[in-house]
Amino acid sequence: MKTIKKIAITGPESTGKSEITRQLAEHFSTSWVPEYARTYLDELHDPYQQKDLTAIAKGQLKSEALMLERANGLLFCDTELTVIKIWSEFKYGTVDPWIVSKCNENPYDLYLLMDIDLPWVFDKQREQPERRTYFFDWFLRELQLRGVNYAIVHGKGHERFKNATKVIEQFLHKPASTAIRGLFQ
Repeated sequence: MKTIKKIAITGPESTGKSEITRQLAEHFSTSWVPEYARTYLDELHDPYQQKDLTAIAKGQLKSEALMLERANGLLFCDTELTVIKIWSEFKYGTVDPWIVSKCNENPYDLYLLMDIDLPWVFDKQREQPERRTYFFDWFLRELQLRGVNYAIVHGKGHERFKNATKVIEQFLHKPASTAIRGLFQ
């Protein structure tokens, strides 16, 4: 069985996660997992509820499992369950315990936390343009508390892509005992 390193692209809304996920997958000639929430919410006819977040989390993990079969050494994931966990805590004050357990059971080899240095762009699924710093800080705390490998990726346009690529290259060539935490801070 081939070993696949999973890289999560995470962070607040409107930070370029989807675009950079596609770019990285293309650059590294591998597969990527789109954000399942977009598809789910586009097909929902009523306003979403907390139970929908669990359905989204399950769909995201199912999509990852399917794309893992097609991956070529790396699998890039456009968002992950930390996004759903944070959003549920913010909007509803609670999180389905299943989501919390899956966050802990399903770690990624590397998390790229997208900085809020891009302008916020309207999208019907985006809800909190004025709280970007608040959410960024929350994501950062979550990653630090879990003790995972992460890097903050800054920059606009090609610079952002170059910074992300540099982090991934460093991660892939680091000694196994060396953690990558907070590069590009």
